[in-house]
Amino acid sequence: MKTILPENLPTAQLHGYLLGAIGPRPIAFASTVDAQGRPNLSPFSFFNVFGANPPVLIFSPARRVRNNTTKHTLENVQARPEVVINVVNYDIVQQMSLSSTEYAQGVNEFEKAGLTMLASETVAPFRVAEAPVQFECQVTKIEALGQDGGAGNLIFSEVKRIHIHENVLNDQGGIDQHKIDLVARMGGNWYSRANAGMFEVPKPLSTLGIGVDALPKAIRQSTVLTGNDLGMLANVEALPDTDTVASFWANQPELQTIIATKGEIEIHRLAQESLIKGDVSTAWMLLAKA
Repeated sequence: MKTILPENLPTAQLHGYLLGAIGPRPIAFASTVDAQGRPNLSPFSFFNVFGANPPVLIFSPARRVRNNTTKHTLENVQARPEVVINVVNYDIVQQMSLSSTEYAQGVNEFEKAGLTMLASETVAPFRVAEAPVQFECQVTKIEALGQDGGAGNLIFSEVKRIHIHENVLNDQGGIDQHKIDLVARMGGNWYSRANAGMFEVPKPLSTLGIGVDALPKAIRQSTVLTGNDLGMLANVEALPDTDTVASFWANQPELQTIIATKGEIEIHRLAQESLIKGDVSTAWMLLAKA
């Protein structure tokens, strides 16, 4: 058996062992506003429920290991102690992942992830309309666990209002665990879908994905492509250029025949099939040709 003394490992390596061993971890999709009232949205898997009377949720935005800076979510709740914790299910997992991209202060991750801002009733931060459950919370305490890179910051969040989509409820009014279709975080690129098992979601680009708001209108408003599909398409540095698209299609005579005889909806379906296989590049070639 391998034995490890935490103090003997670089923080990044220790972080990998901890996240690889402790999971699946639920995800707090935290919505906050900064001192200027600008929205921010970011997921955290250092999260759980810690009491029902009063109802308290705790999540922890850790200090960045690489440069020991703090995250916008922590800075926002320090300025305005309110948060909406949205539950993540499979239908929004790709968009949730995209929102974790480290966009600049003031950039609206709701827009980048293609999610809908829904006004809260008791707090300033917006809810994620697509999330199956949304908790409006008052932040009652913030406890720093250290001052070095990788140190957590516990955010104690007392639930003031709960919103539940009726389509995840059973006949008795409780939450149906099959219908809610929750996902949880594991190590590396791995997630766990509670009712189906493990799957991978590539981490967002460190160079910043273009975001759903930068996708062409015909793609954003597709009646075929799902939110997860849009999240995958938006996790690219730039839209494909004309020369790249032309080079791809020059060697695809069979696909050219299909494209010539099918309408936009069928092309979107073909692109979706590529996305299901994890082939974002081919999906983009199809959509760019359309």
